[in-house]
Amino acid sequence: MASIPTADALSQTLLIALQVVQVIFLWIHDWIPLGRLNDVAAVRSQRTVQRLVIMTLMQCVPYTIILIFTVRYLGDAFPRWLDSALWISYSLLLLGQIRAWWIPYLFQADPTRAARYEIMFGNTHSFLPTRNGLVPNTAHILLHACTAATLLVLLARTINI
Repeated sequence: MASIPTADALSQTLLIALQVVQVIFLWIHDWIPLGRLNDVAAVRSQRTVQRLVIMTLMQCVPYTIILIFTVRYLGDAFPRWLDSALWISYSLLLLGQIRAWWIPYLFQADPTRAARYEIMFGNTHSFLPTRNGLVPNTAHILLHACTAATLLVLLARTINI
């Protein structure tokens, strides 16, 4: 494998750090109490343990596998399939986050979602004002920021900044 330039190595390291934060968040946020960042009991009041297990596995396994391969190729040029997998997976993740949080928050009220989110996240820390009956909590905003940053790092790598 060919050695990569220093700027590319730095972007790979940043990409791995962002992925680690997101993968850890996805694995633990519905399971392990994190103070005011989450409310495990409230989430479980809205979803069965079986559904939480299925959702956790569906959300986490693909991103964990991609992270493993990203670490595997640290210091080497990424194969095209890995670049594609990163772009596709994190673009889909951001689109899901926009659909689940930001469209109902900013543009289109969804009273059913707002009521469910109030139960699941109403006791968690948030700093934005309530709009359309909901407010993105701090933990999800941090996750969404990491997802957007991941795509920005991928963009910088793609255009060789």
